[in-house]
Amino acid sequence: MKKSIIVSLLILFGIISTVTINSCATTQAIADKSGATLWGENCVRCHNTPSPADYSDMQWDVAGMHMKNRANLTSEEIGKIIEFMKSAN
Repeated sequence: MKKSIIVSLLILFGIISTVTINSCATTQAIADKSGATLWGENCVRCHNTPSPADYSDMQWDVAGMHMKNRANLTSEEIGKIIEFMKSAN
């Protein structure tokens, strides 16, 4: 009985460790990408995006909030994309 509990705990620890390590690697990969790169990888795959000049900074913020949920992007990703779109304005 004790042996199976210890084995179960070791397996659980291994799973948690693997998930934690993998999520850190993904976060670092996102942190290394620019807004332009993220825009190219995410926005363009579904539709042609408008020119940055087509919208005001406030409108880009609203579009970003909407697309964060639609495209399942992190806050960091959408923040970089919005800053890219605003800077190109």
